[in-house]
Order: sequence, then C-alpha cells, then structure tokens
Amino acid sequence: MTTTRTLTLTEPSRQTPIYGEYDVVVLGGGPAGIAAAVSAARAGRSTLLVERYGFLGGMGTAAGVTNFCGLHANVHGDIRRVVHGVASELLERIDRLGGLNTPHALFGKTVAQAYDTAAYKIAADELMASAGVHLLFHALGAGVLMDAPGRIGALLVETKSGRRAIVGRAFVDGSGDGDLAAWAGAPWDAGDGAGNFLYPSTMFRLNDIDPERAGNAWEVIPRLMLQAQAEGRYHFPRKTPIVRPQKSGIEWRVNLTQLANVDGNAMDGTDADELSQAEVLGRRQIASVAGFLREVPGFERAYIVDIAPQVGIRETRRVRGHYQLTESDVLDCASFPDTIGVNGWPLELHLKGDVEFRWPKIPESRGFNHLPYRMIVPLGVDNLWVAGRCASMTHEAQSAARVTGACFVMGEAAGAAAHLALEEDGRAAGVDTGALQARLEAQGAWLGRED
Repeated sequence: MTTTRTLTLTEPSRQTPIYGEYDVVVLGGGPAGIAAAVSAARAGRSTLLVERYGFLGGMGTAAGVTNFCGLHANVHGDIRRVVHGVASELLERIDRLGGLNTPHALFGKTVAQAYDTAAYKIAADELMASAGVHLLFHALGAGVLMDAPGRIGALLVETKSGRRAIVGRAFVDGSGDGDLAAWAGAPWDAGDGAGNFLYPSTMFRLNDIDPERAGNAWEVIPRLMLQAQAEGRYHFPRKTPIVRPQKSGIEWRVNLTQLANVDGNAMDGTDADELSQAEVLGRRQIASVAGFLREVPGFERAYIVDIAPQVGIRETRRVRGHYQLTESDVLDCASFPDTIGVNGWPLELHLKGDVEFRWPKIPESRGFNHLPYRMIVPLGVDNLWVAGRCASMTHEAQSAARVTGACFVMGEAAGAAAHLALEEDGRAAGVDTGALQARLEAQGAWLGRED
C-alpha cells in the first residue's frame, strides 16, 4: 500500500458529544501539566488534565528519563535546590514510596536526581487526587474549536469512547509539542530555523549489574567506547554516554542513542513517519549498546529490563510568546521583573554525534536565570498558556529550560495565572504579575528574587 500526502478526503459533518465543561483544561501530563493542574485545582477551579497515556510523568515516564534535571543550581559555588512548590510535594511523595535517589554530581558543577518511574506514576496519581484534579487518560488531543478569533472554546480529543469535545474557559498547553497552541493559531518556530532540532534519544534500563564491581563505571565507559570503536567492533551514535545507577544499584539507566532521519538530521517528533522510524532505530541502537555494556566490569550479566514506551523528544515546536528566552539570558543569568521562578540548568545541545554543554560562569555567577511570565503567554490566543519545552524560547535557550525543573516552574505559574485571569477578563496577557508572584510564593514556589 502506498500513501500520498497530496490526496484528501472530505469528512462528513458530525455532532461531537461534550465530555464535560471545566474552568481550566490542561493538555499533557508531564511535569508542566502536572504542576499546572494542581495549581489551578487548589485555587478552587474545576480542572481537567488530559493525557494520551494511562499514566502521568511525560518524558520522565513515557520516555524513561528517570532523572530530574534542573531542580538545583550552582549558586556561587553552592549547589542548592531552586525549584520548590508543587515539585517539592511530588518529590516527597515519590520519596515516601522509596523511589527517590539522593542527588548525584554532574561534571562537578551541578546535580541531578534519579527516581523510579513506577513510584513517579503512583505519586503523581496521589497528587492529582489530593488536589481534586479530574483525569482523562488514553485521550489524544486532535484539535480545537474556537469561540471567537483568539479565544479557544473547546479541545477535541480522540478516546476509546470516540471523539469528544471538552469545553473550557482557560487552557494550558503542556503537550510538549505545542499542539494545542498550533491548532488555535498561535505562531511557532521549529528547531534552529534551518530544520535542525535537538536530537531525540531512546532510553533504556539494564538490570543484574554487580554494583561493587561496576563502581563508578560512568568514569571508565567513555574510554572503553573509544577503544571498542577504534577496534571496529562498535559504532556509537554519539560520543557522550550517560550510564548511571538507579536507587537499587543493580539497575542502571542508559542514555546513549541518537536518532537521525535518512538525511542525517534529527528526527522530527511532529512527523508521524519519522517518529515511527525513530522508534525502530532506537531499539536497534539499544541492542548494540547493550552488547557493548556487557563488556564493562560488573555488567557481564546485565540484561535489558525496560525500553521506554516512546522515543525521548527534546524539541519540536516552540510557541512564540510575549517574550522569547534567549541563550544570553541563560548564560548571563538574566533577571526579569515578572519572574515566575528560575532555571538552573545549562545549555544542553544534543548535536550530531554528541552533546554540548554551555554553562554560566561558575562559581562567579549565581548560576540561574529568571523565567519571565511573558514566555508562557502565547501571541494571538487570549485564554491559553504554554508551559514546558514548547514555551517561548530560542533554539539554544530551549536546550536548557526544557528540563524538568523549569517545566515544573512554568506549569505551576500557568495554573495559578489561569485562576487569576478567570477572576478578571480571562486574558492571559492581562494577569497582574504582582498578584501572580504573591500567589506562587504563598504556594511555596521560589522566584529567585533573593540571591
């Protein structure tokens, strides 16, 4: 069977059942969507979180990331937690389930924090229930219906019960791909402007490692990779490996794939054909990488215990907002009067064949930049907020503020702002940022206004 993109069919008109009516509708159950839904629901707003899978966590669970990045910053040489609020409550719940590892050092400049994906899923469910968030799982966003130019009336979703319309007063796009914003007509950019995205990866986990013999294996693996490649026994899709233990010690997570299309460019996560090809390519690369890792001391009996349910997408659409975060904002630790929280992660550019990190001056600088409210307010759509990796950033800045910490920050602010907007005229751009900041701080968020 062949397909042709130029052919079309005319679908008959249909009456779509309304699933429900809510104050706030959130699309996407990653860290941005989780924080947005909790923030809005705890303000007393009827809130629905729509998620395509049967669990929450976004790339952290569906793509098997198993690692919180960006929760900490190197502040003048002192590594400290800088993301709190809803994120803190979620982490506490994961920890109570025994699924949170102690933070581990990265490059001597910052730390990240590993977690168990099963504990994350359970903790997120419990958090939603505690906040009174309504959940709709196994629902794929399919489009929007506009009440008027610049105002969304309903989100269309495809479910096992058929197509449904979800009527809302305010909407948060936490899809990661900017799907909702694009359907509503908001302007967006893709990649670096020349069609190049940050390269995706497929994550996997190995089990039955001997932790004593493995030791700090991540320190010797790069040398072993160079040796194996020089001998012609393996060819690795990228140079910089991430191979680190989970809390149990016998289970390790591996990030050593890089997914390119036939032209050698990064796979486009909004192209169904390329996304399908990426899934197959990722598993093929994993089979090779796992074979190599069994040559590492302590890994001889290792087996693949899990391949992530989907490819890990780092960048697709970036929706244009009233401000676009830039590379210099990240590297120069910029401050903004409308700060909603901070990003403490460096630029992490997944380029062809490798990963490039660019850091603020450490320890001379404070090590974090403010995230301005304006970057989550899209142009052209009044009752919409965009939170997460699809918010308003340049290609370079997105490589930093796409990570979990910043996504929590943007999501919590979006949910609180939606509540405040509904008290007035419902416009995202009309929210009083002073009132928003006060509300966020009352919720336990840290805005970075004290160094």
